[in-house]
Amino acid sequence: MKQGFDNEKYLKTQSDHIRERIAQFGDKLYLEFGGKLFDDYHASRVLPGFQPDSKLQMLLELKEDAEIVIAVSANDIEGNKIREDLGIPYDEDVLRLVEEYQKAGLYVSSVVITRYAGQKSAQKLRRKLQHRNIKVYYHYAIEGYPTDTKKIISEEGFGKNDYIETTKRLVVVTAPGPGSGKMATCLSQLYHEHKRGIKAGYAKFETFPIWSLPLSHPVNLAYEAATADLNDKNMIDPFHLDAYNKVAVNYNRDIEIFPVLRKMFEEIYGTSPYQSPTDMGVNRAGFCIYDDEAVREAAIQEILRRYFASRTRAIQELCSKDELHTQEMLLGQLGLTEESRACVKAAREREASRKVYCGAMELDDGNDTMILSANNNFMGPSAGLVMNAIKALAGIDDKVQLIEPEAFKPIQMLKTDFMGSVNPRLHTYETLIALSMSAKSNPEAAKALAQLPKLKGSQAHLTCALSETDLNTYNSLGIQVTYEPEKV
Repeated sequence: MKQGFDNEKYLKTQSDHIRERIAQFGDKLYLEFGGKLFDDYHASRVLPGFQPDSKLQMLLELKEDAEIVIAVSANDIEGNKIREDLGIPYDEDVLRLVEEYQKAGLYVSSVVITRYAGQKSAQKLRRKLQHRNIKVYYHYAIEGYPTDTKKIISEEGFGKNDYIETTKRLVVVTAPGPGSGKMATCLSQLYHEHKRGIKAGYAKFETFPIWSLPLSHPVNLAYEAATADLNDKNMIDPFHLDAYNKVAVNYNRDIEIFPVLRKMFEEIYGTSPYQSPTDMGVNRAGFCIYDDEAVREAAIQEILRRYFASRTRAIQELCSKDELHTQEMLLGQLGLTEESRACVKAAREREASRKVYCGAMELDDGNDTMILSANNNFMGPSAGLVMNAIKALAGIDDKVQLIEPEAFKPIQMLKTDFMGSVNPRLHTYETLIALSMSAKSNPEAAKALAQLPKLKGSQAHLTCALSETDLNTYNSLGIQVTYEPEKV
């Protein structure tokens, strides 16, 4: 993929800007940290050049001054809320995050369980964390939050919460997912610090939307596509425009809550340090884009992929029609169709000619090389597509058989006779296992197998439903795939 984002510049300018914000507030800053600290693949897809662990590396630049507080809602623990990208409940993810942060060299000082009301599951998590020598605090639901600022900024409000003991200049407040109470945790701490005569500040770190890019920029529209299930909408920040006569982009929830936040700041400080929700942010990503065309194209591909993902969810009745309608509106806003994704057009043309389910993969080789596949007796189009792609990358003629047909039969028999499958065709990972066995005696097979890392960043489309098994394999290989779930 053509690069367009300067990651080294980002690490330096972002960490420098956070240091400036710390200094602005008397050397103590609570930083609400949104999005993923690890494996931020959305950012790396729409900002080619952005590394998935960039935010982690940025924090490591500040690690001598930083500590991490993880917020998690007791209601989410009790309700066994699942983090969808990992398939694990939030309480398990808190334990995972503690371990991952510590392995990376970051100091995790505590976990705060928000909206606590005596839930047994929250108490169980607390015991597990304390066994790992992690301090745990309770914060409580406040009647009238967030609008009744008089009550919130009082002993009956934030005053009921445990005071989180911190020792570093920068306190990063993060969470397993949205709705965990990060902002309320930060504001509660500002109240308690103020009572103790300590001047502390608050800032927010969200990568998207990028405030310095236009509202209609594909990178910002890709954020709307990514959050279509939450119904987030990008907007011109009216408070920023009024205060500075400058256009900045923010999103609806921050804009809607800002008058309340400003009132809270006034209750705590006497005056608000911020004139707009954009003021609260510290994101510098927009200033690290050096090739806008490359970034636009990457973001357009992300929007198209998100559309197909929502279409799949809608067909499977896993989301509302509103989510799919949002994705359709975004395509229309940019003048896109399904076949604006080149591999979609190629796969559908292949299917029309072969009369079977087909696939197409656009290799990330700088030459727009398009690989095609079709359903056959041994492999589905997804497995065939990967095989055809690695053969092409290895310079092996498409007619050369890397796996003898006889090698397929034992695997097919295992699937149908012993595992109860009605489909004898091999999944992608099963085909790759057969290929790896052939590679022991076949140099050409070994040569093809060695090409697998080069598939990362390729764009693929299948004209039929993709099994979860095949989808997981494609994701593991870094292939960005879409498919048509209505065809089974």
